[in-house]
Amino acid sequence: MLEALDSIKEVKVGDVVKGKVLQIDDRQAIVGIEDSGVEGVVPANQLSSKPVEDINTVVKVGDELDLVVISKIGSDKENGSYLLSHRRLEAMKVWDDLEKKFEAGETITAKVTQAVKGGLVVDAGVRGFVPASMITDHYVEDLNQFKGQELEFKIVEIEPSDNRLILSHKEIVQAQHEEAAKKVFSELQPGDVVEGKVARMTNFGAFIDLGGVDGLIHITDLSWGRVSDPKEVVELDQKLNVVILDFDDEKKRIALGLKQLTPHPWDALDANLQVGDKVKGKVVVMADYGAFIEIAPGVEGLIHVSEMSWSQHLRSAQDFMKVGDEVEAVILTLDRDERKMSLGIKQLKQDPWETIEEKYPVGSKHTAKVRNFTNFGVFVEIEEGVDGLIHISDLSWTKKVKHPSEFTQIGADIEVQVLEIDKENRRLSLGHKQLEENPWDVFETVFTVGSVHEGTIIEMLDKGAVVALPYGVEGFATPKHLVKEDGSQAQLDEKLSFKVIEFNKDAKRIILSHSRIFEDAAKAEERAEKKAASNAKKTTKREEAPAIQNQAASTTLGDIDALAALKEQLENKKK
Repeated sequence: MLEALDSIKEVKVGDVVKGKVLQIDDRQAIVGIEDSGVEGVVPANQLSSKPVEDINTVVKVGDELDLVVISKIGSDKENGSYLLSHRRLEAMKVWDDLEKKFEAGETITAKVTQAVKGGLVVDAGVRGFVPASMITDHYVEDLNQFKGQELEFKIVEIEPSDNRLILSHKEIVQAQHEEAAKKVFSELQPGDVVEGKVARMTNFGAFIDLGGVDGLIHITDLSWGRVSDPKEVVELDQKLNVVILDFDDEKKRIALGLKQLTPHPWDALDANLQVGDKVKGKVVVMADYGAFIEIAPGVEGLIHVSEMSWSQHLRSAQDFMKVGDEVEAVILTLDRDERKMSLGIKQLKQDPWETIEEKYPVGSKHTAKVRNFTNFGVFVEIEEGVDGLIHISDLSWTKKVKHPSEFTQIGADIEVQVLEIDKENRRLSLGHKQLEENPWDVFETVFTVGSVHEGTIIEMLDKGAVVALPYGVEGFATPKHLVKEDGSQAQLDEKLSFKVIEFNKDAKRIILSHSRIFEDAAKAEERAEKKAASNAKKTTKREEAPAIQNQAASTTLGDIDALAALKEQLENKKK
């Protein structure tokens, strides 16, 4: 293509020709094509690969230029000429040179002109493109940092016909790092202190440039204290001394440390600090089981959730504090060798159970908060750390409570009386019904056996029915005692008369019967009829007997008036 230029008799598109500048205006240069007798036009934008602001600064009349024929303008008869380009010829030479370097495996140096989505645009005499994945050996968030830099590239792909030039800087960087790594790995060993520069930071640490090879300071090795972001300790391009912790020759990785250059804070901890002392610190980590408190950079103690409150209720540590809180605590254990410390905050307050007998004596009355239910009772809290149990049998004098949820609800206030103190197990036995007098002393005189009361069936069970009686008391009737006079069975919500057939004060039990009311009446009537018949028969057999005997017999029926008449008749006969 770039052979020595021969005399051209006939000009054809694609030919490389020499042209002498004959005339210049603002937009183009008119040239005479050597040995052709025709002229050509070179537009300003075709004079150079660089932007042309003033054509006169690029060429002048009389200059000779190497040009390539782009196209023909008009015809010979119409004084036709040719469109020529010096820029394209330069590009052809550049592409030719780039192809030779690509085949030879050589690198090129080019300037980054633009950062675009997906990579970099470079000026290599022609437009070249560097994909983001081929810029360097690590992820780069901001590509604009490369704009204007002259970098070395390896040609990855070239296709002049498509103006396609793909370059890679990553391979250059990797080669440099491998060379630098060889030197570092041969000269250094774990424990050595070296100077480096912060090259970049991630959320897990800082990469340090040790002179062509990077080492990593993990975030946990930046400071003895807890670090959430490397920027809290170091800054980009900062020079600092680091210690080599470990080499990975296979992966060419170097682990570095910064905190190791300073004494461990536990070694500098106040020697007079001991169990029982109060300390202040900041919450740095939260977990369900507790909170880690930093009392000095690198010195932490754990407050277990059980040491946050005298209460025995299961709770999360988040209920008491959060990260960043400043807290005061008491040292519970201190192990300098193991560098461990346990703390407590409940110890800042007196244990309420130390004075439980004085504050909550047996018989005293209080307001408690319902915390939990069981089948056998209600767990309540009188104050933080002071819990008690109300047995289900101590909820009500009159109601048969099957489950505490029938009587109260979680979170509700309830009045209680202290029945018993179990200091060793930190538990109070409490009662609610004891706040009122035992109504069964009164019930004993009201619900006597044989007495009849109106009641409403409030619950039907397999074994009978629960009946609501006056004064808020309940009784029970078995199925055979629920039969009505017409033979039907009493139903739920039905209001009927019931006779007390059993009263047990100690067991707080009243057994009722509706059937007995009409059954006993029928039996009484039957007995009365039998008695009357018997008396009539005796009267017939004893016609001679004194009238007083017959009259006396009638008193057994309870006829008081007749008894008085008989007495008067007897007294008259004696006269």
